[in-house]
Amino acid sequence: MAQRTNRRKFLKTTAVVGAGYFAAAGLRADDSNSPNEQVNIASIGVGGKGDSDSRDAGNHGNLVAICDIDERNLRKKGIAFPKAKQFRDYRKMLDEIGKSIDAVTVSTPDHSHAPASLMAMRMGKHCFTQKPMTHSIEEARLMGEVAKEMKVKTQMGNQGTANDSLREMVAVIQTGVLGKVSEVHVWTNRPVWPQGKDVDLSNPASKPAYVDWDLFLGPAKKRPYHQAIHPFKWRGFWDYGTGALGDMACHTLNMPFMALELYDPTSVQAETDGHDGVTYPGYSIIDFAFPANENRPAVKLVWYDGKKLPPESLLNGAKMHQSGALIIGDKGSLYAPGDYAERGMTLHGVDKPKVEWVKSPGHFIEWIRAIKGGEPAVSNFAEYAGPLTETILLGNLALAGAKEPGRGKKIEWDSKNLVATNAPEVMHIVKKEYHNGFTIKG
Repeated sequence: MAQRTNRRKFLKTTAVVGAGYFAAAGLRADDSNSPNEQVNIASIGVGGKGDSDSRDAGNHGNLVAICDIDERNLRKKGIAFPKAKQFRDYRKMLDEIGKSIDAVTVSTPDHSHAPASLMAMRMGKHCFTQKPMTHSIEEARLMGEVAKEMKVKTQMGNQGTANDSLREMVAVIQTGVLGKVSEVHVWTNRPVWPQGKDVDLSNPASKPAYVDWDLFLGPAKKRPYHQAIHPFKWRGFWDYGTGALGDMACHTLNMPFMALELYDPTSVQAETDGHDGVTYPGYSIIDFAFPANENRPAVKLVWYDGKKLPPESLLNGAKMHQSGALIIGDKGSLYAPGDYAERGMTLHGVDKPKVEWVKSPGHFIEWIRAIKGGEPAVSNFAEYAGPLTETILLGNLALAGAKEPGRGKKIEWDSKNLVATNAPEVMHIVKKEYHNGFTIKG
């Protein structure tokens, strides 16, 4: 229970503009620590988002090792960082050169985030892990606990957290200008990959020689290589990704989550076009119920993906963007188009109050500064990224209970004990099995 209280206390600091959340996070304009001081970093996953994460590691530290299951990614990154030692298996890398590493970046498919990050943190390595922080709810809770226990500095890769526009919106909402907020809508243009009825698992191709398929599978069950999964399209499969919700909610839900403390929902329920448990549905609309707290009344959050959108009338004449967030109070509303709250805000019914917020020096730099003795980065695992990830992945718990087309079972959630109290049939999504020698255990 102490950890739940600490999370609540950390998130409550957002309520004080200027001297609150961002100031508490140590983002001081006069901080003189150089981001180029040597921090020895190893990057696990250097293709896709790992390309920019490993580049950030090399720009703000010393990139001493790179690891990827795709030989092409290693060759390309090796040209840019020829002194970085190359590995296919992160376990071998950490065992072999762990003593020369201060920190790791983890930019793998979702199902390998926690096994890689937990192994590194238990060795005392600081950790930057891409969103969503984990593949399962249990992993999200455990990542925060281990980060705290090992006293390592952490950050999740939801880079919009550092945007001025997001921080300004949080400050505006926390003035109370919208009145009592009871309704939030968040939507995305994902999936932009095949999932549900669009997935074709016929006619498998031969495995490319440059791919280590066994290491790609990692903790997932063995299955033959298929081009419908790799590369990139793994996001649509339950075994490897977290679907449209996991891909984008750490960005699009980030602003309302921070502003309204949207953690520990008591129930979730989903409408879908059905799924087979192998891939995520083609679309989903998910209702989250959050209880009242001392700063706001109870809130209903609705998530939309697969080309589903909230009623356009809620925007009061504003143009519907393909992704965005809408916060509705009894005095007015705030609309933030875009994935990262990066396109500015439209207020309806109220005037924009004057607010202050602390600028970020950059999302990755927050993590580097924390490693060098500064305050925790904003999206650190224990106080922020962990609770955010738990909230988001609860939506997939609802999807697990909505295999048939239409509205699925309402899942009652006990956040303290990580239990779906009325739905034991979905608990395999909360606490999953691990295979092939991979584990999240110490």
